[in-house]
Order: sequence, then C-alpha cells, then structure tokens
Amino acid sequence: MKIIDSKGRLFGKVSILDLGAAGVILLAVAGIFFFPGTSVIPGVAQSNVKSIEVEVLVRGLSAGDFDGLLAEFQEDKQASIVIRNQPAGTVEILDTERLPRTTPVPQPDGTVKALPDPRPEVALIHDMVLTFGSQAQVTSAGVVIEGTKKLKIGTPIRLEGRTYDFNGSVITIRTDVET
Repeated sequence: MKIIDSKGRLFGKVSILDLGAAGVILLAVAGIFFFPGTSVIPGVAQSNVKSIEVEVLVRGLSAGDFDGLLAEFQEDKQASIVIRNQPAGTVEILDTERLPRTTPVPQPDGTVKALPDPRPEVALIHDMVLTFGSQAQVTSAGVVIEGTKKLKIGTPIRLEGRTYDFNGSVITIRTDVET
C-alpha cells in the first residue's frame, strides 16, 4: 500500500490539502489564544488616569415630573453615557442645578429684564446643569474617556438611566479634582 496515492490522498483516505488547511487553522487558533497580542485599549498609561468632573448643559428637556427625575439622580447616582454615538461607560452623577426659564421683557424705560416665562406650555420644558464625575486619561490633546472617546467643551453627550435618556452638551471639564 502506498503512502500517497495518485489522487494526492494520504493512505487513500485523507487529502494532503485538507491536512494542510486543518494545520493552518489550528495554528491560527493557537496563536489567538496563547499569544493574544496587545490589549484592546492601546496606549493607555495608567499613571495618567485622573478623576475628572464634567458639567453638561441640558436645554429643553421635556419632563412631566421633573422633581421626580431630580430625585432619581439623587437615588441612583450612576448613569451610562454615549459620546458621538459610541457607548463610553458609566459615570457618577454628582450634582444637578435647575436653571430658571425666563423670557426677555421690555421695560418702560427702554431696558430689558429677564422675567419668569408665564406661558403654560413652558411649564413642562426644563433646563439644567448636570455635573458628573469619572476617571479619564488626561493627555496633551485633551481628556480621553474609556481609552478612545475624546471629551471636549461642546461635545454632545447622551445620558441614559433607568427612566431617562436625553442629550446635553459639555460646558466645563475640570481635571484638577481631588479624589
């Protein structure tokens, strides 16, 4: 009996090409599991990771029970954030500040005053400044959250929680925060 027959089969049963393909696949799988290479987040130096505080301006938030929403922020201080449509982890909600809804009213002497908006439909529209804290890498190019998401003033952010999902815009980033 020949070791390799005229059709290129080993002992007349298995093709040599099939054995070669199976060997390449086994080597690839072994290479993936035993030599995985670099980490998923390349270039993140752990020594540059600092605590940061970020203030987000939320304008025109429609909420029927705004006080209940503020109470939820106090109760469940964790929120998921999305930066440029990419999930960027969770943050800790530190503070919320309700901003008054005003409208400019001309005065008889020609000046303009900002007075509370009397329109009934505005009662369900709210503005606030939300402050959250997180860990981020501080680089010469700015603040980087989750290894790849750059955070700068003006960056749109989406906050998601148990009962809310709304957008805001970054207005302040503080990197000199004591932990």
